Amino acid sequence: MPINVTFKNRQGLNLSGVLHTPQTGEIRAYALFAHCFTCTKNIKAAVNIAQAMAQHGLAVLRFDFTGLGDSDGDFSDTHFSSNIDDIEDAALFLENEYQAPSVLVGHSLGGTAVLAAAQRIKSAKAVVTIGSPADADHILHLFQNDIKTINTTGIATVKLAGRPFTIKKSFIDDTKAQKVKDNLHHLRKALLVMHSPIDEIVSVDQAAELFKNAKHPKSFISLDNADHLLSNSKHSIQAGTLLTQWVLQYLPEPIVVFTYPQGDKDKVVANINSDKGFVTTINAQGHYLLADEPLNVGGSDLGPTPYAYLSSGLAACTVMTIKMFVERKKWNLDSVKVNVIHNKIHSEECADCEKSSTKIDHFERELIIEGDLSNEQREVLLKIANRCPVHKSLSESAKVSTSYQLK
Repeated sequence: MPINVTFKNRQGLNLSGVLHTPQTGEIRAYALFAHCFTCTKNIKAAVNIAQAMAQHGLAVLRFDFTGLGDSDGDFSDTHFSSNIDDIEDAALFLENEYQAPSVLVGHSLGGTAVLAAAQRIKSAKAVVTIGSPADADHILHLFQNDIKTINTTGIATVKLAGRPFTIKKSFIDDTKAQKVKDNLHHLRKALLVMHSPIDEIVSVDQAAELFKNAKHPKSFISLDNADHLLSNSKHSIQAGTLLTQWVLQYLPEPIVVFTYPQGDKDKVVANINSDKGFVTTINAQGHYLLADEPLNVGGSDLGPTPYAYLSSGLAACTVMTIKMFVERKKWNLDSVKVNVIHNKIHSEECADCEKSSTKIDHFERELIIEGDLSNEQREVLLKIANRCPVHKSLSESAKVSTSYQLK
């Protein structure tokens, strides 16, 4: 689900962005997407890649660099270093408003910029470049015929993809000063290089340079038959899907957030949803619990089983009943601990039980009592344990009445 956002960069300018979040399921991690040189966040490839990533559990922020698209500022006053700053400011926005980004993705020069910014963004675990040059100055070939004029006059209007852009000498000087490729050994993050072997804007040789200079872990995916801008939606969607599958291996297991049901103080309310397996949320008189089944029966083992809760009720009731008794008697009890194990046993194994059913519930309860107590007092406490209300409910017949509501 795309959400329009606006945040300020370090110059106080408003940068425009769109945050894509998964339509179903939990957010596995947050990611930043940096668009190509003189493009905007709304280029088809950026939109398709962000949507593909969101479909696989990632929240993705794509944004316009300063002076481009819907962001404030003058493009002529920007340069490669300011793009790096914008990426870092976008990461800070995510950290402050949502969650610090774990993934950085950049297309073309945007990929080179995220490589440079990655070392400043400590939360990033993985970086992905798509059709990116190994160094920023590779972009200068796009207006090679104008560089002499820019160096002489300090400024010139050049045409890029049929559109006019004002380029200043400061842009050229800043771009030439960058040494992204040479600093890749300091990256210390997983790197995926994606490139088309038929890219006519940025040769695949640039991808080879990136891969050669980076340290492991690093991977390469060939975007066969794709052009530089991934103008065919099939290629950009495929790129987004592939990079997400690669990224997931470097992310921690997701933290699952559950919504607990509302309930009255005199009720225990349990709720289960079809998309979360056997995980059950419980509101027990205003206290929130999870129940689940073990892995070997198809559960996620995120909480105790229902029978474990039943055993817990017996154990808790037992120690509370004993504590109430010894306080009334003023005996020297330091602590009491109860171990409970639940099993199903055949009725013939129980001499005191009716043999009307094949199996019955058997709760093995062990008391561990610490304190200055005589043997006689300990024997009394053993009998007191059987007076706990939950023990009585389990050992005597109980009635369950069931009704239903249709919604």
